[in-house]
Amino acid sequence: MNFAQLAMAGVLLAAAHTAALAQYVKGNEAVKLGANGVKSVETPPLPNTGPARATKPCAANEKCHGGAWLMVETSDGLVECTEAYARPGACRASSYGNTKLLRLWVVKTGATWRQCQLPDLGSKCVDLFARPPANLPYPAVQ
Repeated sequence: MNFAQLAMAGVLLAAAHTAALAQYVKGNEAVKLGANGVKSVETPPLPNTGPARATKPCAANEKCHGGAWLMVETSDGLVECTEAYARPGACRASSYGNTKLLRLWVVKTGATWRQCQLPDLGSKCVDLFARPPANLPYPAVQ
């Protein structure tokens, strides 16, 4: 391998490593890279009361989900879930970029969890925990 090929391989490896640690939605404060280089990810907390806490989530591999898929960044990477809380069984590997589905993006800005129309904080976003109708999201096929 000559020097140019070796340099190109190094650039490609560095880019792949950076992409693996980067936030999918720029500005999503739920995804942080620690000083030690370890990625830490938060997911929205379950509400203290209400149906989300009292019921079992719809499993991602079953036919019980009829709404938009919620795109959530987890320690396993980007996943699509039947709920924002990403509880076990409620998520599956992301098909974003391969399959067109109705989607919402779950992101954190400051202390607020939001549902955004696109993987962009500049798109239409609503507070995940606001009371209706302020929490009605704007899903989009993507």
